[in-house]
Amino acid sequence: MFSSAARPSSLIQALRTETAELHVALEKRLPFFSERLDLEWYRRLMAAYHGFYKPLEQLLHVLAHTPTGLDQSLRIKLPVLRADLMALGLDEATVDTLPTCELLPQINSPAAALGVSYVLEGATLGGQILRRRVAEQLDLDASSGAAFLNVYGDLTGRRWKDFLQYLADRNLGDSQMLEATHAAKATFICFERWLDSQEVLL
Repeated sequence: MFSSAARPSSLIQALRTETAELHVALEKRLPFFSERLDLEWYRRLMAAYHGFYKPLEQLLHVLAHTPTGLDQSLRIKLPVLRADLMALGLDEATVDTLPTCELLPQINSPAAALGVSYVLEGATLGGQILRRRVAEQLDLDASSGAAFLNVYGDLTGRRWKDFLQYLADRNLGDSQMLEATHAAKATFICFERWLDSQEVLL
């Protein structure tokens, strides 16, 4: 439990504070800004992203714990990832047989689902910077394998603000705050371990 002195003033603040170190650590290992990033490495990286997002999105949407009032159908990224991989030269059968992550964050409550969603939505916002980098380094755009990095297009800023407002409107108790932050941290940890296992990190 949070002590009265240490209790974050909002769910957003708690999520940002608790995940900051893990977020920075993962960013340092992603190869997007490496001069060695080439098309083959990028293709393997996107295949690894697919292997994490596929089971995690399925878990989020199948469970009854998905928070009410948050339209997850607007936030599914898997079809865009699949399209990117095919634009990068993989056929549909190959994409269907790509390895998927089995060690996923536990989603056993609506609060935990919020924590996981916070990481996924934050990554979508960060994709705007990565999109520009991939365009410069690899000459890729939304039609040639980089649509995932701009999956919401012109709606990116609006959907992030809507998501933050949704979080701000949640009135969670201490135990629910902990569930959300634990799930968010677990998402970063599981994602980094998975990318490591697929040998796509620096």
